[in-house]
Amino acid sequence: MSEADARSLTRVVRSGGVVVFPADTVYGLACDPENVDAVERLYALKGRPPDKPAAVMFFSLADLPELGPRTRALAQRLLPGAVTLLVPSDRYPLAGGAGTLGVRVPDVALAGVPPVLQTSANLAGGRDARRLDDVPGQIRAGADLVIDGGELPGTPSTVIDLRGYEAGGDLRIVRQGAVPEPVIRSFA
Repeated sequence: MSEADARSLTRVVRSGGVVVFPADTVYGLACDPENVDAVERLYALKGRPPDKPAAVMFFSLADLPELGPRTRALAQRLLPGAVTLLVPSDRYPLAGGAGTLGVRVPDVALAGVPPVLQTSANLAGGRDARRLDDVPGQIRAGADLVIDGGELPGTPSTVIDLRGYEAGGDLRIVRQGAVPEPVIRSFA
């Protein structure tokens, strides 16, 4: 994504819009994680049940929410990268995790972009979008900004539950994705 695309994404997200954008894995939908109307629009575009949590994507490790020292150290070894970490946090309640926050830092250089609530740019339960043409037409038409990043790897992030990591070093793979479990465990 170009600097101009990053500035446009920031402007649209800050104004309450929804963006289709290329991440480091698949195409995603993004909005302001603290704007109720934007979050509702994003969920409606995707056809996602409102009780299903979404992750918050940060574009800098410095912007991550407060984490325990052990969990933060592991996060800094795994991120940026194609993983989503489930951590204990009430920081972004609209993400729907009720005490758990999905945290993602993609391996893309986008300085100055604010945190976004994000999910894959597909209909709920549908195939992940590797190319912009794979994003359903109704999602592209309903978004306020659509950014074409070319063809992406097409494998979603690996989701890792770290809610028990601080106390006991427990981690669990919730969804196998782009980063294999042995690689993740080698960082733990």
